[in-house]
Amino acid sequence: MLCLDLLDAVGKTQLLKLRPVAGSVADIYAKLELQNLFGMKDRVAKQAILEAKRTGVLQDGAPIVESSSGTMALGVALVGTYLGHPVHIVTDPRIDPITLAKLRALGCTVHVVERMTSHGWQSARLERLDELMKEYPGSFWPRQYSNPENPRAYAAMAAELMNDLGKVDILVGAVGSGGSLCGTARVLRRFFPDLRVVGVDCVGSVLFGQPDYPKRLQGGLGNSLMPPNVDHALIDEVHWLNDAEAFSATLALTAEQKIFAGNSSGSVYAVLRWLGRSTPAGTRIVGILPDRGDRYATSIYSEEYRTAKGVVIAPLPPEPEHVSYGTAVSTWSYSYLKERVPHAETPAVR
Repeated sequence: MLCLDLLDAVGKTQLLKLRPVAGSVADIYAKLELQNLFGMKDRVAKQAILEAKRTGVLQDGAPIVESSSGTMALGVALVGTYLGHPVHIVTDPRIDPITLAKLRALGCTVHVVERMTSHGWQSARLERLDELMKEYPGSFWPRQYSNPENPRAYAAMAAELMNDLGKVDILVGAVGSGGSLCGTARVLRRFFPDLRVVGVDCVGSVLFGQPDYPKRLQGGLGNSLMPPNVDHALIDEVHWLNDAEAFSATLALTAEQKIFAGNSSGSVYAVLRWLGRSTPAGTRIVGILPDRGDRYATSIYSEEYRTAKGVVIAPLPPEPEHVSYGTAVSTWSYSYLKERVPHAETPAVR
């Protein structure tokens, strides 16, 4: 496929039908967003920055500042530097050396905060970002957590899914900023009102009524703050996995499907496997896989790291525990938001 410039290469990722595992009878597909140049957030950076330039919010040559420890940082670096803007990325000590190397090679200035503040690393990064915005007047902050261009960026992905697959019965995605799952679901629901939307979060994230645990090891999903782009009204149910479960599922994704990905993709895969055997044959289930595994080579894929952190890799339970929304969880569990019931055509096994 010919791309006329770098930005034209963003999106248009492959939709892969996964091989059946563990008694799966439904049709499971993976949207390989990890095949974007730097990851799924390339879409968001492209949408947000081009729209800011179109409206005059971002002037030619003005700085761009963003808070991120992963794929959003890389997407902003890719698009911003390609269009000739100085890019400042605010991150924290959890950033992996591969991502840091990529950011610096792209020409970014990286600011690493030294300690957590009132709401963990997220608030520490945002406080430093506010300082940079004052230091560089006229700078643009893409605001991935609140900018409506984040979910709007995924209208294209929804169109790709419909073009490739036709109808989607269940959409599964990790939730961090809220953009990918909510943005894709919002468009698909216009065509498929009975779409079942399943969010995937981590134990220790506040996004769906859980207590905050800022020292969780998972990256790329979850949050210690509530982003405005998370639209709970669009999501039917949510699953939480703890660190050991997410890491185990990520290793299973590589072993079973040969997809080398990060823990967001691994957690989504755990839910896909369960849905594949707990929904009727012929159900079309799509999971969004956002992140490649290279940045996790020294963590998830490192036995030494897992041992040091006390993470024990073990097979996941055959099914998650169903809990009432608001119940604090420590292992793989799921809940219907506001005690909704699952759709009749795709019943869940309890």
